[in-house]
Order: sequence, then structure tokens, then C-alpha cells
Amino acid sequence: MYIAIAGNIGSGKTTLTQLLTGRYHAKAYLEECNNPYIGDFYEDMNRWSFHLQISFLGSRIEQTMDMLADSRKGAGVIFQDRTIYEDAHIFAENLHEMGLMTTRDIETYMKIFRLVTELIPQPDLLIYLKASVPTLISQIRKRGREYEMNIDESYLQRLNDKYNHWIDHIYEGEVLVVDKDHEDFSDPAVMERICARLDAIKAAKR
Repeated sequence: MYIAIAGNIGSGKTTLTQLLTGRYHAKAYLEECNNPYIGDFYEDMNRWSFHLQISFLGSRIEQTMDMLADSRKGAGVIFQDRTIYEDAHIFAENLHEMGLMTTRDIETYMKIFRLVTELIPQPDLLIYLKASVPTLISQIRKRGREYEMNIDESYLQRLNDKYNHWIDHIYEGEVLVVDKDHEDFSDPAVMERICARLDAIKAAKR
């Protein structure tokens, strides 16, 4: 069973991934946090956007190959923190729309993305952590990553708009939405709702 956890910066993807991994004794594939371009990107998005996104894409492809290898070995449940689809449809497309990535660069990026996604399975379930900008800002400040301290709120809002459009109009798989403005993982009822959906999928695949 392949479960992907999607959401904006600061939405709580890694926290939920770790909670579910522990509960299901599963393997987690976490988002790369030490991208060599990320600090430069936040200082000069126009200069480093393509480098950042290609680096993330390469990392995601490598991660996906590891996931497929584990699946062939009989891994029961796999949780992935952020998907290759978000890299393309949210972050890369947003940078292009903002004029921070050239048309030539986005076309090159999307060509590689399309080739890869033709070869990989879609998640059995995508858990989308939906959160308003104030909630995201609060979470970003709590975790205290230096390179995230100067993220512009309008940038986060643009990403939110892209996420909502992607979920509502582009992504074709099964989706479970968790409203992070009102649903916290410390609430047992929230976790039980999520796990009930996962258990149903797991039972159907037997």
C-alpha cells in the first residue's frame, strides 16, 4: 500500500508521516531538506529556481526507484512525504507563472517529469493537508528552519491556490483532505479518521 502525504510548506507532512509510519510499522520516505540550492533559492529565486527544482526532481526520482525496489521485495505499507506531482504542478509551475523560471526551463523540467510519471505507480491514497497561510506561518516559525524565516506570505498563498486547483481539477487519484486549521494530529479522533480510511484501503487490497 502506497500512501502519499501532500501539502504546503509547514502543513505538517513530516509529522503525519512519522506518526503513521510508527502506527503501521511501515517505511517512510521523507522529503529532502538539505537541497544544496535551497538557501540560495530563498535569497535569489530568479537565479536558482531551475537548479532547485531539478535537484528536487532528481531526488524524487531516486526516492521513487527505492520505493519500487522495496515494493518488489514485499514492503507492506509505504508513506511518502510530498510527491513528484507537487514538485511539478505546484512549485515548478508556480515559479514559471511568477516569472522566476523561463519557459525554456519549465518545458525541459516538465518533459523529464512526464517521462518519469509514465513509469511510476499512483498512490493508493493521497492525504492532502490543507492549511491557511496563518497556520502555515505559525508552523514554520515553530520549527525554526533559518532558510524559511523570510518566506513571503504572498508566496505561500500562491502555493495554496495552486494546491487547491491541483486537488480539485488535476489530480485523478483518491484523496483524503485534512483541514489543518481545525484538525490537529494530537486529537485522537483526527488520527482515527485517517487510519480508518487507510485500513479500508489495506483490507480491499488483500
